[in-house]
Amino acid sequence: MKFGPALRAAAGIAVLSIMDAVIKGMSASYPTFQVAFLRFMCGSIVVAGVVAVLRPGWPNRETVAANAIRSVIAVITALSFFYALGQLPLAETLVLSFLSPMFIALFGMLMLRERVDSRIVGAIGIGFLGTLVVVLGQTGEANAARSWTGVGAALLSAITYALSLVLLRQRAQRDKFLHIVIFQNMGPFLLVAPFGIWAWQPLHYEHLAWFALMGVLGVIGHVLMATAYAKAEAARLAPLEYTALIWAVLIGYGVFSEVPTWATLGGGILIVAAAMLTSRR
Repeated sequence: MKFGPALRAAAGIAVLSIMDAVIKGMSASYPTFQVAFLRFMCGSIVVAGVVAVLRPGWPNRETVAANAIRSVIAVITALSFFYALGQLPLAETLVLSFLSPMFIALFGMLMLRERVDSRIVGAIGIGFLGTLVVVLGQTGEANAARSWTGVGAALLSAITYALSLVLLRQRAQRDKFLHIVIFQNMGPFLLVAPFGIWAWQPLHYEHLAWFALMGVLGVIGHVLMATAYAKAEAARLAPLEYTALIWAVLIGYGVFSEVPTWATLGGGILIVAAAMLTSRR
């Protein structure tokens, strides 16, 4: 059976969802900058080993410049998402980030000239309504101490993640996938290193294995995503991002004992419906 772009993307999302759960676990013990620093450091070590074996050659100047921009966006996405994971339940963080497929369609239209019609506008409205259900539906007494900065960080990560994936689609048709993965890890590592060192707290050595696992999962996930977006349009693959909700609910309940609220599930249904509307042809 051929492992096509859709299956690659779905597998990549599953792998990255598991990585998100590990990040959430470590975010309870370390500052966001330190978690991001160690995640990208471990990813860079894994990539260095892969490069030493496969020897993809040196990237050209255009590849370096374009992927350097993606590295900056990746840092913003990672920091905001990692912070949200530390402040909100896993399923709620993922649901809020699920606005990204609508922005993927929008950025695809503006940057890649992919066709977007009135359905996209309607889908953005439905997706925004779903987000309001998630956010406003949890303002009761039991959730009085919720983190609004975490909500804002999750929404910011949705926008920057969408931009990053559209740029990935743009570069995946020109660059070697391994060059993309190199910059996806080493670029953010260099950018976040000063802040990670500044925020450093004593590291429990038993946690090193978890950070190493983050690096391995991150590289595998990015390879799968890069090879998928090289073969299919961004808008076509965008709705697959919603499969992460399945993993978020299962992992959140099984590992963190987080029971998703009706607001999270109801808002998630609206946002998924918006994605299905976006992807229809």
